[in-house]
Amino acid sequence: MAPRAYWKGTLKLSLVSCPVVLYPATTAAEKTRFHLINRETGNRLKQQMIDSETGDVVESDQKGRGYELRKGKYVEIEPEELEAVQIESNHTIDIESFVPSEEIDQRYLNHPYYIAPDGKAAVDAFAVIRDAMKDQDRVALAKIVLTNREHMIAIEPLGKGLLGTTLRFPYELRDEDQFFDDIKSPKISKDMVELAGHILHTKAAHFDPGKFKDDYETALKALVKRKASGKKIELPEPEERPSNVVSLMDALKQSLKGRGGKKTTAKSHARRTSGRQRAARKTHRSTARQRKAG
Repeated sequence: MAPRAYWKGTLKLSLVSCPVVLYPATTAAEKTRFHLINRETGNRLKQQMIDSETGDVVESDQKGRGYELRKGKYVEIEPEELEAVQIESNHTIDIESFVPSEEIDQRYLNHPYYIAPDGKAAVDAFAVIRDAMKDQDRVALAKIVLTNREHMIAIEPLGKGLLGTTLRFPYELRDEDQFFDDIKSPKISKDMVELAGHILHTKAAHFDPGKFKDDYETALKALVKRKASGKKIELPEPEERPSNVVSLMDALKQSLKGRGGKKTTAKSHARRTSGRQRAARKTHRSTARQRKAG
């Protein structure tokens, strides 16, 4: 059964338009969840809204939305009044511009969505917009309204469809200077940087999310299973923080100890690399002479 669409509307590129649907690209369905329960009865607890002044329980038909004008003074906004904020992006994704993907600051990325054509009649126009972006290697920027809020959305080709990622507005980001200004700029020796670079080299890999393992989620499921079977949960001993102070250079050198306890350095790595290159060239020359002799 196909998942239910989160949003339906029209994707527009100038005069080209096509109906599309949005689906959330992420899910938390597999996450272990806990409910609040009554420890005495084992029954699940029910949350209620309480009037902050009278202490009375507020039923669902009495709940409304209000904006705080000043401390304790609210102006109530009705759901139908929110509909008065009609903007074109309510039901339309109108592409405003195309930008190079590398120019998008990663901090602005928010929630990902899959965008697909809505019906067979939309496939041709959808494919034209998708393939044009592939050819130009650009990301589209547009506006969209989701849950009564307007968002910027970055759209790029993904397989047969499109990936739309909502973007944060500048006012939602904190200025990094208030966190980084106090970071000192110490003088680091070239040897330290080279040693650290070699550690990076030994851990070089390609991005493969298939290797991501949620160890905490696995342990959490095992704990729940163990507790449900009536077994005792034993708490681990708290880890003691090491008291000895190791110099940064010593820590780097210790990190470079290879398998079997042998220490390697950036220079020895370079010697081994150049040695392998010389051997390869020697083998190549020998093979060439044999071919020439034949």
